[in-house]
Amino acid sequence: MKFQLTDALAELQVKGLRRARKTLTSAQGPQVEVDGRRYLAFCSNDYLGLANDPRIGEAVCRSVNLYGVGAGASHLISGHGLLHQQLEQALASFVGCERALLFSSGYMANIGVIPALARRGDAVFSDALNHASIIDGVRLSRADLEIYPHGGMVHLERALAQSSAPRKLVVSETVFSMDGDLAPVEQLARLCARHDASLLLDDAHGFGVLGAGGRGALSHFGVHGNNIIYLGTLGKAAGGSGAFIAGSDDVVEWLIQTARSYIFTTASPPMVAAGLLKSLELMESEEHRRQHLRALITALRDGLQSLPWTTLPSQTAIQPLIVGENQAAMALMESLQAHGIWVPAIRPPTVPPGTARLRISLSAAHSLEDVERLAAALHAAARASMAVPHE
Repeated sequence: MKFQLTDALAELQVKGLRRARKTLTSAQGPQVEVDGRRYLAFCSNDYLGLANDPRIGEAVCRSVNLYGVGAGASHLISGHGLLHQQLEQALASFVGCERALLFSSGYMANIGVIPALARRGDAVFSDALNHASIIDGVRLSRADLEIYPHGGMVHLERALAQSSAPRKLVVSETVFSMDGDLAPVEQLARLCARHDASLLLDDAHGFGVLGAGGRGALSHFGVHGNNIIYLGTLGKAAGGSGAFIAGSDDVVEWLIQTARSYIFTTASPPMVAAGLLKSLELMESEEHRRQHLRALITALRDGLQSLPWTTLPSQTAIQPLIVGENQAAMALMESLQAHGIWVPAIRPPTVPPGTARLRISLSAAHSLEDVERLAAALHAAARASMAVPHE
């Protein structure tokens, strides 16, 4: 086994697919410290700049004095505390649903919710670019799987019409995590209503950013219905940790009874819920964060024009720069790091072969000057690459 793994790891290295962790020695923010060096970072999902907000930290500290640190047990034993309950109620109200249920992460939410809603003999219809957690949730469900082309509503409608499954579940991200584009949520909702299907919307990258007051995709697209199940994550724009499912009372009660990743895990610390309650308040009241983020998106897209690499038509905080081959993406990432800028290179299997990219993530904590510095460094890297003679 040792030698097989050694060879496999060496092969990953040759293909430019071996990943390495970096250890931060600072708080999250537009400026981070790694191994004693400061970087201007465009790699966090902290879209509203709340991960290091002192007001949230103060709420967490206050809660520790009242409720301690650990939850001590799963929600269904004795780990479900008052702060968890208050947060679930606040989240349900915030996104306009009857009820909400906390999970420890977005990954755990998807691998718990999908098998609870679809089982062997049922059918799941999944966008081709859906996140790995959705893919794994479908596998665990053992339901029949239909993968429709990215955003392919004609294909999806045909597949729904032809399906005779007793239960049908359509699953889609709202903001796709690697391309940054939006799903056709209104069309998805109409198709599901027409074909008696449930719709699970994974709004991991939309919650806090899209919609009135950051209420997410349901608000942004104006969709609602008892057949819609909403997933939001709390470790991105909300600046904390965890995830939640929101929907009808019956859906949430069913998940409490059947979602294994909810039932069989220790509840998150009460202090996390305390911080998120404060975060929700700030998300709703501080519209200037979303306004500034939109200005940064426009500035970056303007600054990336005329580069030799391809940008995608994203109007979200996720701005991919398609480089192509793995080694070329790694080289571009390293070129930026030499200038004190950290943008991650994303490679297969996270993205399709031949589409390795830099995934630029913007935050409301960035300044316009930060964006200008990144654009200038990319243009400098482009000039340098064109100056290298080809053999």
